[in-house]
Amino acid sequence: MDIILKYFPDLSDLQKQQMEALYGLYSDWNSKINVISRKDIEHLYLHHVLHSLAIHKWITFKPKTKILDVGCGGGFPGIPLAILYPEVKFHLLDSVRKKLTVVKEVASSIGLKNVRTTHSRVEEIHSNYDFIITRAVAKLPTLLEWTRKNISKKHINSIPNGLIALKGGDLKDELGTLKKHEYIEKVSIGDYYDEPFYDEKFIIYVQG
Repeated sequence: MDIILKYFPDLSDLQKQQMEALYGLYSDWNSKINVISRKDIEHLYLHHVLHSLAIHKWITFKPKTKILDVGCGGGFPGIPLAILYPEVKFHLLDSVRKKLTVVKEVASSIGLKNVRTTHSRVEEIHSNYDFIITRAVAKLPTLLEWTRKNISKKHINSIPNGLIALKGGDLKDELGTLKKHEYIEKVSIGDYYDEPFYDEKFIIYVQG
């Protein structure tokens, strides 16, 4: 938890309590339903929570923003961001029902009122959102093919609506397959965090 406060020292008392509760909740649920590598659970804050919150370092969402987290797994990046943004609506989506059981229980346990979940594939979702967020679910062209229909044409944030993906490694080929007219931004998370874990991790934004 100290590493969260290192980069986000202005959390409210409630947000601190919610963040602190995540380790116990995920440790307990992970022993029943494996949503995080069991070897990785001790690095929950460094590898998962802090990673999710990198999106907040790049953009500040306005109240009433609607966000769809595609392939949320155990709730990343959606749950940590929902703690930071109680006035933003988060819809967490996954095709594996047992993972959403964990997400719902974690959200309920820490009192998040701005999170809902759906057991479905994104191809079957037809609602509109300001941003699609995701972490290591599929390659960017595939993600765009799945989600472009869900990106609202009405913008309320300082950055136009679009896809925000947390990605790692060499992305040259993946980015190269996108159409040249699409606006793409690649941001190094290592610019925000000192830890070596983030040296090859990025936020990729594609305007919708």
